[in-house]
Amino acid sequence: MIRPDRLVLRLLEALPFPEVLSRRLMLIALDSALFVFSFWLPFALRLNQPFSPMLRSNLFLLPLAVAIGIAVLGISGWYRGLTRYTGSHALYALLPRTALIVLLVLLVSTLVGHDDPPFRAFWPLVWLFCSGALIASRIVLRDLLRYWLRVRGDGPAAVALASRPASPKIPTLVFGAGQAASLLLSELRHHPRFELVAAVDDDPTLSGRQLQQLPVHSSRDLAALIDRYGIRQVLLAIPSAPLVRRRELALQLRGMGLTVLLMPSLSRIATGEQAVTDLRPVAIEELLGRDPSPPDPDLLRLPVCGRSVLVTGAGGSIGSELCRQILRQQPARLVLLEQSEAGLYAIEQELLGSLATEPGLHSHPLLIPLLGDVRDQSRLQQLLLEHNVDALFHAAAYKHVPLVEGNICAGLCNNLLGTRSVLEAAMACDLERFILISTDKAVRPTNVMGASKRACELLVQAAAARITATGAGPVCSMVRFGNVLGSSGSVVPLFREQIASGGPLTVTHPEITRYFMTIPEAAQLVLQAAGLAQGGEVFLLDMGEPLRIVDLARQMVRLSGCRLRDANHPDGDISIQFTGLRPGEKLYEELLIGDSDCPTAHPLIHLAHESALAADRLSELMDQMEQALAVWDEQAAVAVLQQLVPEYGPNTANNEPAITP
Repeated sequence: MIRPDRLVLRLLEALPFPEVLSRRLMLIALDSALFVFSFWLPFALRLNQPFSPMLRSNLFLLPLAVAIGIAVLGISGWYRGLTRYTGSHALYALLPRTALIVLLVLLVSTLVGHDDPPFRAFWPLVWLFCSGALIASRIVLRDLLRYWLRVRGDGPAAVALASRPASPKIPTLVFGAGQAASLLLSELRHHPRFELVAAVDDDPTLSGRQLQQLPVHSSRDLAALIDRYGIRQVLLAIPSAPLVRRRELALQLRGMGLTVLLMPSLSRIATGEQAVTDLRPVAIEELLGRDPSPPDPDLLRLPVCGRSVLVTGAGGSIGSELCRQILRQQPARLVLLEQSEAGLYAIEQELLGSLATEPGLHSHPLLIPLLGDVRDQSRLQQLLLEHNVDALFHAAAYKHVPLVEGNICAGLCNNLLGTRSVLEAAMACDLERFILISTDKAVRPTNVMGASKRACELLVQAAAARITATGAGPVCSMVRFGNVLGSSGSVVPLFREQIASGGPLTVTHPEITRYFMTIPEAAQLVLQAAGLAQGGEVFLLDMGEPLRIVDLARQMVRLSGCRLRDANHPDGDISIQFTGLRPGEKLYEELLIGDSDCPTAHPLIHLAHESALAADRLSELMDQMEQALAVWDEQAAVAVLQQLVPEYGPNTANNEPAITP
C-alpha cells in the first residue's frame, strides 16, 4: 500500500509546473470551482436537493460569481503571491475580498432581476462558504508545498515552485529605505542567496513608495510582512539608526527565529575598508554600550601622524587595536613590541595586509615587529634610540584578575616593574609622549591586578611632577577605562562559547555590573586623550551606563536565537548559573577615586584629580617591592603593595553558593 506522503509527492510531481502563468491558471481554475461550489452548496443544504428548481432559476449566478470573483482576486493581487509563503495575514485579507465579491454578485443579480430570487439567508451563507473554501484550500496547498519542498527539494516540481531555477533563494526583508538600503539593494538585486521581498522603514512617510523596484512598508507592518511572505532573514540597512533601535530590532527579530545580517557603515564603505555586500551576523558587541561619538580627526593625528610610535603589548586586545588605529593616522614608523611570538606574528600579518589593501596606506608606514620584555630597561632604551621613537603607548600588562591573584609575584613583576622600566627608558631617551593604559580596577582595588595598575599610575604621576619641575622629559599621562568587549578572556567570548556548547552560562553574582566599551572606540579615545595631554593627567573615558552581567547573558541567549531556561520557562534551551564571586572580584567597578572630575575639550574624555605619593616615599617603597619580588616573597610584596595603594583592600574569599535561576 502506498504511504499517503508518497502519494502526495507523486501527485505533485505529475502536475505541469513549467511557468508562473501555468501555476496561476491552475489556481484560477481551483478558485473557479470553489466559487461554483460555494454558490451551489446553500441551495443544496437549504432545499435538501442537489439540483432544485430554485437553483435552476438562479443558475446564471454561478458563471457570474466566477467572473466577478476571479476579477476581484486578480485585481487585488491575490495571484501574485507565492502559495508556499502564504501567511495568516494574507488569509485574513480574503474575508473582505469575498464580501466584496458577494456584494457585487448581489448587485448585478438585483439589477438584472428575475422571478425566483434566492432565499434571504443565501448571501451570508455564500460569503461564509466562499471564505472558508478559499482559506482552507490555500492552507492545504501551502502546507503540502512546504512539505514537498522540505522532503524533495531537488525535483522538477520543486524547481518550478521555487520560480528560481538557478538556486533556492532565501526570502529576505530589508529593514531601511534610505541611502544605505538603496546601495544594498542595487548590489543584491541578482544575488543568488537573496529573494528580496520588501523593504521596511520607521519613517511612515516612506510607506507605499518603492525603493529599487521594491515596495516600502511601515515598520508597524513588520510582523505581518514576515508572516505573509515567509521571511527567513532580515538585512539591517540602518547604519545611522540609534544603537538602542538597532538593539531592539536585532533582539526582536532573533527572538522570532530569523537570521539578522548587518551591512557595514557608510563611512567604511566610502573609505574602501568594506564593500556594501560585506554582510555579517549581528554581534553582541555591536549592541552594547552607546552610540560611538565621531572622533576628532585632529586629536587622532596629533600624537602619532608623521612620528615614530612604539606600542608595548602590541599583540594584546588593546595594543593590537591601538596599532590598527595608529596605522590609519600615517605615522612615519610603527614599532610593535610584544613578548608573545604568536601574538606579534598575528598583528604583524594583519597590519601588512592592511598596508597592501587599504586605500591611502600603501606608502605608510615602516612597520617593525620586535620581540621583547618590558622589564628589560637597557634593551628598551636601545630600541627607543635605534628607531627614533617619539611616542610610546604602554599597553603591556597582565590583566586577568584570577590569574594574577594566583600568580602575585609574576603579575607585579610584569605590571609594576615593567611599567617602571618602560617609563624610565622613555624619560632617558627624551620622548615626546608617554601614555599608560590603565583600568577602572585601579580605583579602590580589591585585587592585585587593580592595585598594581594604581601603583603604575602613581609612578607616572611622580614622573610627570618631576618633568614639570625640571622642564625636561616626555609628556606623561594615563588613560583609565573599563571593560572592552571581545578582549581575550572577557565575558562575551566566554558566553559565546558556552552558548555554542549548550550552556549553562556562568555568572558570578546576580547583581554584578560592569562598564563596557568596544575596543575600537576605546583605542580611538586613547589616541585623542594623548592629543589632549599636557602632562600628569589621569584621563577617564566616558563608559556610558554600567550593565548587569546577567542582563548581558540574557541578551546573548536571545540574540543566538535560543530561549532562556529558568523556573518560569523550564522548557527553554540555555540556563544561567550563578557561581559566586571569585577572589579579588568586585560587584561593581568605579572610574573615579575622588569625588569629582573635570570636562575636557572632548565630551567623552574627562580629567580626574587624584592624590599622588611623595617621590621619596614612592622610591623607597618601589625598592622594597623589588627586593620582595627578587626572592619571590608574595606576602612581603602584598604588604608593600598595600603601603603603595592604601585603598587596596583584598577580597580573598567568597562562600556564596552557586544558584541556578
